[in-house]
Amino acid sequence: MTPRSPVGTYWDPSRDETLVCRQIRDETPDVRTFVLSPPQPRLFDYRPGQFMTFEIPVGGMVHTRCYTLSSSPTRPHRVSITVKRTPGGPVSNWLHDHFRVGDRLNAIGPMGEFTCDEEGDRDLLLLSAGSGITPLMSMARAHHDLGDRRDVVFVQSARTSVDVIFADEIAMMARGHTGLRAATICEDAAGGWNGFTGRLSPSMLSLIAPDFREREVFVCGPTGFMDAVRMMMAEAGFDMGRYHEESFVFAALSAAEQQEAEGDAPPASGRTYKVEFTRSRRTIEAPEDTSILTAAMRAGMRLPSSCTQGVCGTCKSKLVSGQVQMNHAGGIRQREIDQGMILICCSRPISDLVIER
Repeated sequence: MTPRSPVGTYWDPSRDETLVCRQIRDETPDVRTFVLSPPQPRLFDYRPGQFMTFEIPVGGMVHTRCYTLSSSPTRPHRVSITVKRTPGGPVSNWLHDHFRVGDRLNAIGPMGEFTCDEEGDRDLLLLSAGSGITPLMSMARAHHDLGDRRDVVFVQSARTSVDVIFADEIAMMARGHTGLRAATICEDAAGGWNGFTGRLSPSMLSLIAPDFREREVFVCGPTGFMDAVRMMMAEAGFDMGRYHEESFVFAALSAAEQQEAEGDAPPASGRTYKVEFTRSRRTIEAPEDTSILTAAMRAGMRLPSSCTQGVCGTCKSKLVSGQVQMNHAGGIRQREIDQGMILICCSRPISDLVIER
C-alpha cells in the first residue's frame, strides 16, 4: 500500500530534488515507464501535460533532459515518465539498461504550459505519435479519474501494432468512461493489424471525429508529425486559436536567436563584455543585449542547450566571476543561484565574466 503523505506535505521544487525509482514497466519492446516518488512521502501538485527536468549521470557526466509526465495529478503520490529507447541516445539507453528500482535521480518541476486544465468545457481532440503520447496520456488519465464531462477523442499514431503505447489501459479507460473514445492508426499493417492503416489524413480524422473542427486540439509527437498535422488542420479550416502543440524535443534556438547565431542579426548596440569559458578554454565577446548562449554560438561554440527559454536547465553553468542579468522561467532553484549557478540561455552580461563550461 502506498503510504499516505501528511496533509499539506507537498513536493516543493525549490527545496526537494531527489526522486526514487519505485517501479519499471515495459510498454513496448523499446518503451519503458519509470515510476518515481521522493524518499519521504510527498504529494505532487501539477497540471496534466506538464514536464520535469532530470539530471541523469551517464559515463561520468551529468546530462539534463526534459521528460513530460505520463502520470496524472489525480494520483498525486507518484509521478512517471515514459521513455523510448533512441538508437545512439546516451540518456535513453542508460535509463533502459542501467536505471533500476531503488535508484535515484535529481529533478526539478513539474512545469510547462501545454495543458488542457484551463480550456473550459470545450470537447477535446488529442493527437499523438510515438512517445509524444505522454502528455496526452496524462490528460486522458486525469479526464478518466475525474469523470470529466467533456467528450474526449484520443488518437494515437504508431509505426506498427507492436509500437502502440498504453494500448490496454486506453482501451480500459474507453470501456469504463463513455466520454472517452480512442482510435489507433498504424503506419504498417504488419502483425495482423486490421484497424486504421497509413498516416493521419483529413478523411481518416473525419471518420474518427466528424466534429473535430469544433474541438480543442492538443498535439504531440515528432516534428514531422506535428508539422503535417498543423498544415492539415489549417487547410481543413480549423480555428488555429484552439490548436495546441508540444514538442518533446525543444527547439535548438528561437527564431531571433537563430538569426543572431547565423550572423544575420543587426550589429549589437551598447557595451560588449569578455566571457571566458574555463573548460572550453575559449574567450568570446558578448554584447550586453545578447544572451551568453547566443553570443557563444555566434562565436562557433557548441554548448549544451535545449529550451533556450530558462525552463529546462540544460545550460546551467557555474558563474566563477562577474555579474549577469538573468530572467529564467523556473529552470533553476534559488539555492543554485545563491551558489553561483546561472542559465546562460537567459542571462545577459553586465560585466566581464568567467564561466565554468
